[in-house]
Amino acid sequence: MTDLDLRLVRYAVALAEELHFGRAATRLAIAQQTLSAQISQLEQRLGVVLFIRDRRHVEVTDAGAVFVERGRRLLADAEDLVTALGQTALPLRIDVITEGLVTNAIAQVLRERLSGQPLEVLQGQGLAGVLPDLAQARLDMAFGRVHWPGMVLPKAIRHELVRLEPHGLVVPEGHPLAGRAELRMREIKDHPLLLHTSDRALDWHNWNEQLAEEFGLTHAKKLHGHGRSAANAAILAYGLPAIAPLTAPVPDGVVVIPVVDPVPLYPFSVLWRPDRADGAITRAVGVIRAAAAELGWLIPPWESWWLPSSDREHVEKVLRSHP
Repeated sequence: MTDLDLRLVRYAVALAEELHFGRAATRLAIAQQTLSAQISQLEQRLGVVLFIRDRRHVEVTDAGAVFVERGRRLLADAEDLVTALGQTALPLRIDVITEGLVTNAIAQVLRERLSGQPLEVLQGQGLAGVLPDLAQARLDMAFGRVHWPGMVLPKAIRHELVRLEPHGLVVPEGHPLAGRAELRMREIKDHPLLLHTSDRALDWHNWNEQLAEEFGLTHAKKLHGHGRSAANAAILAYGLPAIAPLTAPVPDGVVVIPVVDPVPLYPFSVLWRPDRADGAITRAVGVIRAAAAELGWLIPPWESWWLPSSDREHVEKVLRSHP
């Protein structure tokens, strides 16, 4: 019994549909000489002639017509098989913290590049709150800032820096700073801020407190809440500016202003357990790592930039390893 290589079946079907080696090779993204050699190999293995060809034309033989008809069925069945297997796969459970963060962009990259892998996206409001779920395998991946005082990671958890997120000032349109194209950090000192954070987002709260302490910033109001939408609503309600990612979505009546000298950066790491047997987490980490490299997520701004001292040593070590 001759074992059929589905790749060769696909080649024969494409040639039968194009009746031209050049066009079929282009469609298959292979060299014309490769296609010709592979068709000859297939005919030798089957012991029949599938195509009559000369320099001017290609013709399908009777045996070739039978092979192509059944071959299409094989290819369709194979595609259905892969789809069915994908539907039985365990979902990859990812916590993205909240809407409007780079973590949601990462989830979208995973949807696009992990074909057939179901994705379950959750919003746990902060890394500290979801660590128990990650440690006990109720969650597969999470994101957040891992190098800050008080953070203790379970031994089973691995992590990798994936994004240095520039932050700016989000202000209501009527605010005195609203018309500025950019702001120096020292100019924010005279404008009290709104701090909007979830009870679980201890890493984000600590980052804001360290930023304020180092540059003499003040918080006029501290609110406990969840999500960029709620934060934007609070900015409008109280007329106060707030620190937020430059890419944060904002509604009408709110603007985002870049902050320089220095640029405040927030270090996002991906965290995961390495012991899931189906390899889904390993593939996902590889996709995230590749996306970070392609999109320059670990390239700091050319201007001076700031990180809390607890993060800076680790980040600089990572940057030295990514020239």
